[in-house]
Amino acid sequence: MVTAAAQPAGRRTTARAALLAVVFVCAACGLVYELALVSLGSFLIGNTATQASIVLSVMVFAMGIGSLAAKPLQRHATVAFAVIELALALLGGLSVMALYWAFAYLEFYTPALVVVAFVLGLLIGAEIPLLMVLLQRIRRQDAGSAVADIFAVDYIGALVCGLCFPFLLLPWFGQLRGAIIVGLVNAVAGCFLVFVLFRRALRPLVATLLGVAACAVAAVLVAALVLSGRFEVTARQALFRDPIVAAERTPYQDIVITERGTPAGPDTRLFLNGDLQFSSIDEYRYHESLVHPAMSGGGGAGRAESVLILGGGDGLALREVLRYREVRQATLVELDPEMISLARHDPRLRALNRGSMTDPRANIVAADAFSWLRKNRQHYDVIIIDMPDPDETATAKLYSVEFYSLARAHLADGGRLVVQAGSPYFAPRSYWCIDATVRAAGLRTVPYHVDVPSFGDWGFVLAGRGTPALTMRYPGGDPASLRFLTPDELAAAAVFPKDRGRLDVPASTLMDPRILRYAQSEWALY
Repeated sequence: MVTAAAQPAGRRTTARAALLAVVFVCAACGLVYELALVSLGSFLIGNTATQASIVLSVMVFAMGIGSLAAKPLQRHATVAFAVIELALALLGGLSVMALYWAFAYLEFYTPALVVVAFVLGLLIGAEIPLLMVLLQRIRRQDAGSAVADIFAVDYIGALVCGLCFPFLLLPWFGQLRGAIIVGLVNAVAGCFLVFVLFRRALRPLVATLLGVAACAVAAVLVAALVLSGRFEVTARQALFRDPIVAAERTPYQDIVITERGTPAGPDTRLFLNGDLQFSSIDEYRYHESLVHPAMSGGGGAGRAESVLILGGGDGLALREVLRYREVRQATLVELDPEMISLARHDPRLRALNRGSMTDPRANIVAADAFSWLRKNRQHYDVIIIDMPDPDETATAKLYSVEFYSLARAHLADGGRLVVQAGSPYFAPRSYWCIDATVRAAGLRTVPYHVDVPSFGDWGFVLAGRGTPALTMRYPGGDPASLRFLTPDELAAAAVFPKDRGRLDVPASTLMDPRILRYAQSEWALY
């Protein structure tokens, strides 16, 4: 082996800079693997905070174990580093694919996540001690300076990668391909250090074996990259009963549309992150019940000229609002631009929403509802809040006192607000927590519920500054305009059975999102 002292000073400087560049790349790759696991869990399972806690805590613990385990390997640092990097590239590159497979086919996601996070952390933790030894072989320096150099470059690599992951890697390549590409980069960086900077430290047989292993790892990752599209389509289909007819993975969510034939006609279903949003067979029950009680009494004298819809990016609630001729403008605020595009252009959604997303009276805004409410100053006769269920950290803030207080500030005099509030049967604490939260925001409420076969017993909360009357009128005064809701049906909707009466639960706030805990614990039973 050529020692540090035997190398010319200029060559040592170049080699040292190259090694630190490898440290930079390895740090970036390691952080990508962590972020990919957190991101995947948030899409598949929800509850980003829990997923992040599991991944980060397991990986950091395993990194400590890996650092200790690397001690005996320091005598053979070059070979050990090569083996670790190839293993890390292979496992890290295939981690998202493996976990998606476990979720789709085995329903064994969380245990698999813990195992993958632990092994990745073990390998990442072993990198730094070995890189420290290799750095000292190039040029001897005191331990403090060597540690400072290694960790400075390591942290910079983590910073750059942390910024690139959500803004470049995910939008360009997606989770599956992004992880595989990073695995290839990881393998190339490790091979460069071993086969270029420290090639003289390898015996011919060892170099040959490592070369074969490197080629095998690269071949597996390239094959996975080529087959990733087909794998994703097949695995995604395994998650759904009906054939998938459209799918989009956006920075915000996983959108899937399925369709199958039934005696009643095509059953088109929309899923967001695996959660059913509607079935075309019975969605009219949900959307009529959500929209028309609020539209019937907006503005005190039945006025509903200006309407705000928060969520509802499929355009179905907007369809019901636009049935009323007196509506001059209906503003819809939806977070995901891809959901808006699908509602405008997908023929199945366009048929269901009757072109509401391109109606001249509709003002469609792609924005976060919370932030948008803080900046907007307009008042509305009716506000309809049609958000996904609060079973994830990202949606829990939309069921808080703070959010409903913002919405209340946008109500015109005599205006009314309605919230989709989940199931009072399957998730009673969640339902009554939403009612309590709306009341804590300074509004008076009238809870009601209807039967939607795809969802079961489903509830809503109608609210206003004064106690709103649960009344309804037909669009255009024509009873035939609605398929489900009638005055008698609405009167019955305000009656709750004895075993599902009001629960005394506290309100949910940004600082204490009780709704998230209630929703996760109650829906986990079904």
